[in-house]
Amino acid sequence: MIETTLSCPGCKKKHALTAAEQAGFICPDCGKYLRVPPRSRAAMIADAGSFSEIGAGVRSVDIIGFPGYADKLAKAQAETGENSAVLCGTARIKGMECAIFVMDPRFIMASMGSAVGEKITRTFEYATEHGLPVIGFTASGGARMQEGIVSLMQMAKCSGAVKAHSEAGNFYVTVLTDPTTGGVTASFAMQGDIILAEPKALIGFAGRRVVEQTTKSALPDNFQSAEFLFDHGFVDQIVPRESMRDTLARILMLHQRSEKRA
Repeated sequence: MIETTLSCPGCKKKHALTAAEQAGFICPDCGKYLRVPPRSRAAMIADAGSFSEIGAGVRSVDIIGFPGYADKLAKAQAETGENSAVLCGTARIKGMECAIFVMDPRFIMASMGSAVGEKITRTFEYATEHGLPVIGFTASGGARMQEGIVSLMQMAKCSGAVKAHSEAGNFYVTVLTDPTTGGVTASFAMQGDIILAEPKALIGFAGRRVVEQTTKSALPDNFQSAEFLFDHGFVDQIVPRESMRDTLARILMLHQRSEKRA
């Protein structure tokens, strides 16, 4: 059996999946952050054996008959072993219960289609019902054009679920990973009570060229980086990957609901 390899976007060197996982998906040669498969991400932050999936049977489908989309979906599902571009569930982080969702950039660049919106909405609804905080790891190219207006509707659908969760007195943390763009940035990615980001993650709405053409101005080199957004108040903290579990545990402990502290 040939082991899966990952190519570093920085130095272009290839690494075996098991070696990359052991290194926390950080390139051992240049230190560049590699993109993390969602189940590996869940394993990195959750207590061993504590993750329980939500919405496992929800699948991305070709709802409007967009040319070539069915084949693209079948390929993404075969290559990732996932039904859609987000993994959702409940877990414990250092003993503290929470709901989590992790977007999967391997699956059509984690673009936001109806299945993504449905799973994230179900996660917030479950968390609202059970009084759980939500931790969301975002990574997306934005709305999935192959699903037309249905994809854009997911922005409002997820945002409504986030609002209901908040109004019930619950807590939401977003972790922006590379890349978080488009309609995901314009909705649930930026609605966290606390917004964290991984170092040097690309975060934005429209692409750099579009923004430059629209504003008719040159942009700084680090525009739309996590560091740029932190400097301008859009991100609360940049957290190295190796510190993420401890940071999330500390945040959850500080924001436990009063009845759970008793």
